[in-house]
Amino acid sequence: MVQVLCLPGVLLGLKGRSGMKEALYIFSDGQLKRKDDTLLFESENGKKYIPVEHVREIYVFGEINVTKKFLEFASRKEILLHFFNYHGYYTGTFYPREHHVSGHVTVRQAEHYLDPEKRLDLARRFVEGGTNNMLQVMKYYASRGHDTGQVMASIEEEIRRISDVTTIEGMMGVEGTIRQIYYQGFDHIIQDGDFRFGRRTRRPPQNRLNVLISLGNSLLYSIALSEIYKTHLDPRIGFLHTANFRRFSLNLDVAEIFKPVIVDRVIFTVLGRKQIRSDDFDQEVEGLILKESARKIFVQEMERKLASTFYHRRLKRNVSYRHLIRLELYKIQKHVVGDEPYTPFVARW
Repeated sequence: MVQVLCLPGVLLGLKGRSGMKEALYIFSDGQLKRKDDTLLFESENGKKYIPVEHVREIYVFGEINVTKKFLEFASRKEILLHFFNYHGYYTGTFYPREHHVSGHVTVRQAEHYLDPEKRLDLARRFVEGGTNNMLQVMKYYASRGHDTGQVMASIEEEIRRISDVTTIEGMMGVEGTIRQIYYQGFDHIIQDGDFRFGRRTRRPPQNRLNVLISLGNSLLYSIALSEIYKTHLDPRIGFLHTANFRRFSLNLDVAEIFKPVIVDRVIFTVLGRKQIRSDDFDQEVEGLILKESARKIFVQEMERKLASTFYHRRLKRNVSYRHLIRLELYKIQKHVVGDEPYTPFVARW
């Protein structure tokens, strides 16, 4: 259960009874400091001391100042800081000194990136996994009376093209086409004129639904990056997304698989329950922006989704969606070192 701390502008998904580390979200402007072995967030609303053993990563939406002393402390405690701008777009990450580096895994990961056939094979698996999860989402809502049949038929038609693609650029093109078809099903699921999809727009989004998609995707990219940090994998070496012009790309690959089952399901939840409404958005010159109060609601529902569990058939036990991302990374790691071919997760609701 995500708890809201008493200081305005700060959220902490806290599971103190189990001792699990959780995510800290900062929405207010202020200063983030080290106070002995405690984190201190200080703003015009007051001070909040947060035991460092409770914090796994920090998501910064406000304007904050940090010191070298604090960053050294965060690095030693293996805490990642993810930064988002005024519109809620991911802008960068303070990635601490890596504690789980494996030269062998890095070399093999690079080999798979540099070998065109091996890279294309992994990229195809990411696209297939993401596509099958999109299809599962549409099937789930079709079973509940939503008219997603035509969308499913179109996605299934496009799936047949994936095996014929021979380049990374072609794979990205097919994935983009499938996702556009998939997004057409949102209107049938949400059924709210204030949240019509229209077309995919970014930086800034031009309608309310695109604002939520962009926010959810940005959060998932950061979450995937945090999970990569706990493995031997190098986040700079992706396969579907080119590594040349961005610092991190593997997290983008992994996020493709989980966007439908995590981000999109959260969007359908908050809109279906009327937790976020049309008046939770402000119109600005560049486009729409989500108000802080609604952004907190979305973050809380995202954390609830990540903490929720389901029965994993292969493991024969319950796992959380956050842990599922880590398990996916372990499978990728096994693939690149030659232990076991990678099979992407596909939801089986």
